[in-house]
Amino acid sequence: MYVCCTRDPNFKANLTEEDGFLPRLDGDLIMYYDVLQSFDSNYLASVTISNNNPLGRLDNWKLNWEWMRGEFIDDMKGAYTSKTDFSECIFGEQGSFYKDLDFTKVMNCQKSPTILDLPLSKANDTEVGLIPFCCRNGTLLPPSMDPSKSVSAFKLQVFKMPPEVNRTELFAPQNWKISGILNPDYQCGPPVRVSPTQFPDPSGLQTTTSAIATWQVVCNITQPKGGKPRCCVSFSAFYNDSVIPCQTCACGCPSSAASTCSTRQPALLLPVDALLVPFANRTQKALAWADLKHFQVPKQLPCGDLCGVSINWHVATDYRRGWTARITLFNWGDNSFGDWFTAVQLDKGFPGFEASYSFNGSTLSDVNNTIFMQGLPGLNFLIAETDGTDPSRDPPIPGKQQTVISFKKKATPGISVVGGDGFPSKVFFNGEECSLPSTLPMSESHRPRIQGRFSLLLILAGALLVLLEQ
Repeated sequence: MYVCCTRDPNFKANLTEEDGFLPRLDGDLIMYYDVLQSFDSNYLASVTISNNNPLGRLDNWKLNWEWMRGEFIDDMKGAYTSKTDFSECIFGEQGSFYKDLDFTKVMNCQKSPTILDLPLSKANDTEVGLIPFCCRNGTLLPPSMDPSKSVSAFKLQVFKMPPEVNRTELFAPQNWKISGILNPDYQCGPPVRVSPTQFPDPSGLQTTTSAIATWQVVCNITQPKGGKPRCCVSFSAFYNDSVIPCQTCACGCPSSAASTCSTRQPALLLPVDALLVPFANRTQKALAWADLKHFQVPKQLPCGDLCGVSINWHVATDYRRGWTARITLFNWGDNSFGDWFTAVQLDKGFPGFEASYSFNGSTLSDVNNTIFMQGLPGLNFLIAETDGTDPSRDPPIPGKQQTVISFKKKATPGISVVGGDGFPSKVFFNGEECSLPSTLPMSESHRPRIQGRFSLLLILAGALLVLLEQ
């Protein structure tokens, strides 16, 4: 006799009101607050942060929440608070209630603490480390890059205040917020009581240990009202000499912009070599290029893009069987990026993706028309801007990474690379969606042509002027 078991796609777990738990939800970022041990006056909790978005990421994450019942953090492993402060406890109700407690050893008494991940050097520290998934300097990678690095965790010992001095009285902190450097903005919902988390036995036995209580916090990527991206894109092509730079004030405008530059004028077209110098050093090149190409220059020059990272997408070749593009990353900021990634969404050229040669490139199955690229070993570090050889004379030098990407036309019949189909509709860097130019480079064959009758009228008018002069 043989028995086969198959999953019923229509099965739904029964959730009765007696359980008292709400269903677990999905989101771009999921956080769990698990109570592992509970005593009358304090409890041990574990916090787990999981990145579920294939293009989401956090660097140097900072986590904030609010204690609503006078709780305070006695100790923490796997993370730390930005401020070690026990004065609020000593002079507050906590000091009156816990008269025999040495508050000089308490980690934090703030109502809204800021929690940070520990650096990698503390991972095996017997006092603050040795927590699985801790101590990565606040980096949460997408699961598509490395599932083991898409999770962070830490533990904390929490003291409670009356009237909750009872081991069954447990409440999670409220108003959770999390942020990173040059990363997407996350909007977090309230903590929701869910069924207790089941942890595998640390001894390796086939058994699980249940948390006493579990809360889930779901955070989703959002664009705040009036918010600006933190990276931008420039476009260029082999069939046009000029580079279309990042948009004016793409990542924000300087506070004194009204008196020094125009926030409304479009950015000036540039020669290719101008991409290698900071915006403050481009003026002379941009004006010389405009004079050479007979471009109009406004009386008040446009402001810069103010972006820490800029990306150039260059259509390099176009031939009968395929085409190539070159993508270059420039880091103009003070922060270096380890394990960086970039992603481009190509609406028409995506099916023809063949390979990227200096980056590890792949297609994402759960994100439409998106090519995901990360640095190969030895090229996965995008350094910060550095001084030139002679700082008094030479401009700063950006951190730079570059690769060529090849495409085949067999899978994309009718594609017009020169007509604009070779440019992405979205570009991401470390999870942040970058600002794109509003126009594309144009070839001579795709410029608007003067209609025949109008052209004939111009010729006749010119001949008439010659006769009148005679």
